[in-house]
Amino acid sequence: MRVKWYGQAAFMLTRSDGFRIVCDPYTPEELGYAPMEDPAELVLTSSDDDSAHCRSDLIKGNPVCLNTLDAVRAGGVMEVAGVEVKAIEAMEVEDHPLHEPGANAMYRFEVDGMQVGHMGDIGNDLNDRQVAFFEGVDVLLTLAGGQFVTRLEEVKRLIDITKPKVVIPMHFRTLAYKPRNLHWIEAFLSHFDEDKDVDFAFGCEAEITRDTLPGSTRVLVMDYARSGA
Repeated sequence: MRVKWYGQAAFMLTRSDGFRIVCDPYTPEELGYAPMEDPAELVLTSSDDDSAHCRSDLIKGNPVCLNTLDAVRAGGVMEVAGVEVKAIEAMEVEDHPLHEPGANAMYRFEVDGMQVGHMGDIGNDLNDRQVAFFEGVDVLLTLAGGQFVTRLEEVKRLIDITKPKVVIPMHFRTLAYKPRNLHWIEAFLSHFDEDKDVDFAFGCEAEITRDTLPGSTRVLVMDYARSGA
């Protein structure tokens, strides 16, 4: 599986057979990150009304698109483009300063024999069902703290309980990110032993396979994609 981080909560996961899945695409002008130029076969979004997480219309290649809240409404699982997607309901932070908190979903699916989980845009502490939802996930795309999302101590609790093999932080402040309402990556890394448990991709892409999964949880910090990358 090839992982590419565009910025915010947007990733492209490319299977070994070339099938491409984009998660939570954003509005470039709003956030400051580059347009997502790569085509895809499938786009998954955590909501249908958050412009930082739902811009499936911007992805090229005529992909099949799924708002994972629809999977929640369908009983928690849907198959789309041959991929089984499981989802569980979540909400934005209850005291959102800009608007009423919106519904969203957290979701998971399989890529090359590995279970991948995406935290979407949850803003509150996780209940027991939400924590259990991520049991058995190999790669967790996790929120990294800030004004509008789950506090870091709660994210760390989720990681400690579910023990994913690889944790990839997302949704943190960078030099390109315009709103300035998220934590820098140092806040997330302060909850880990950076010398022992943290790796750096030194770019916006990384390769992860079942054979290379670590024996215990490791954090993989990625850079965001620049224009043309």
